[in-house]
Amino acid sequence: MGETHIKRVLSVNVGLPKEVRVRGDVVLTGIFKSPVEGKLALRGYNLEGDRQADLTAHGGPYKAVYAYPSEHYIYWAAQLPGFDLPPGVFGENLTTEGMDEEAVHIGDRFRIGSAIVQVAQPRMPCFKLGIRFGRPEMVKKFWNSNRSGIYFSVAAEGELQRGDEIHQLDEDPERVSVADIVRLYKGEIFDRELIGRALKSPLHGSWKTGIRSWLEEFPEQFG
Repeated sequence: MGETHIKRVLSVNVGLPKEVRVRGDVVLTGIFKSPVEGKLALRGYNLEGDRQADLTAHGGPYKAVYAYPSEHYIYWAAQLPGFDLPPGVFGENLTTEGMDEEAVHIGDRFRIGSAIVQVAQPRMPCFKLGIRFGRPEMVKKFWNSNRSGIYFSVAAEGELQRGDEIHQLDEDPERVSVADIVRLYKGEIFDRELIGRALKSPLHGSWKTGIRSWLEEFPEQFG
């Protein structure tokens, strides 16, 4: 399981919910996050100074910390020419380097600073991403990109900051990547063995229900 390259936090981003007006309605959202310096405590379901507005869809034990690979910013710069893309623009708490959805598995555990986090699920984008970018179509663009980012749960509280290296502690035995989950959920791949491992993995959210439905809807694909 040795690390072949350094993984690190390039930016730590937090923000409190704010009201924004969308087509005449007032929406409360925590997607507007900005980089901060210094050590921040990771306690319970949040980083210090960070909150979610709609706890039915965001936050909680299995969406406590959201990481987004900095490498994806190159793709989005091409997709969104002229759009300012500062760290945290995708609503992520951690803008990372050296780790992405293909290489990280559901259930893998990492130490960042003195905190320990566990990979819980990919991100399913909601309409508030469209609010952040001022483009409703951004939700579909994000989903179609298969660049979901990574949600973590908190396995051990601690402190972290920009520049911290991300050290892998454990690899989940099922070895189902975050990218695999998105592809399975969307029906882009049909693999009974992989589905079996995905359903045995510590995957959270509605992802397992969606993946399991493929077995019921298209049993001939998995014969």
